[in-house]
Amino acid sequence: MEDKNQDSKFKPTKGLSRRSFIRGAGLSTAGSVLLTTNAFALDYREHRSAGEEFGPDAMTIKMKVNGLVKSLSVEPRTTLASALRDHLELTGTKVGCDRGSCSACTVYLDGKPVNSCMMSVFDVADKEITTIEGIAKNGELHPVQKAFIEHDASQCGYCTPGMIMSCVHVVDNSTDLNLEDVKNATRGNLCRCGTHPHVFKATLAAAKKTI
Repeated sequence: MEDKNQDSKFKPTKGLSRRSFIRGAGLSTAGSVLLTTNAFALDYREHRSAGEEFGPDAMTIKMKVNGLVKSLSVEPRTTLASALRDHLELTGTKVGCDRGSCSACTVYLDGKPVNSCMMSVFDVADKEITTIEGIAKNGELHPVQKAFIEHDASQCGYCTPGMIMSCVHVVDNSTDLNLEDVKNATRGNLCRCGTHPHVFKATLAAAKKTI
């Protein structure tokens, strides 16, 4: 005989329903979203606490990229890599594995390297994004970029933007740089062509020129 009380064992606790759980999971996936027109993608918490729901349609936001404020219309599922490449046409940022394993998509978020394929565009908030297009200043290549050319540190070139981003970061934020430092900085950058020895030489040479 069926136990009429059987279902009671599986009823959610007070304050948490299946509907609210799914709704919360969806908002977490969307990331930090402030979806008022032409607003920065930040301060979503106050809107979430107010019970507002957003998506799935595209919304207009603004991002700070390479020193400029850019306006773009994106869906909540959009990754930072997609926003840069498909919406802002900053195609220097490459997407290789699309799962955070190769670091070809490396950009800076407030000066720190991140895999843009793994980040929601709405998680950027009001932070500054720097892509490979923003490394050169006033038409002058960064010493690391020059060294990559001089030391033939690329073959197919697909991993090169992400590799340069990692190497520039370690050069600009280290003193007395050594080979182990460079290896550690690029440990997540996959190069199927096997140009790592040239990358190491180029980075160390660039470090000497920035002293």
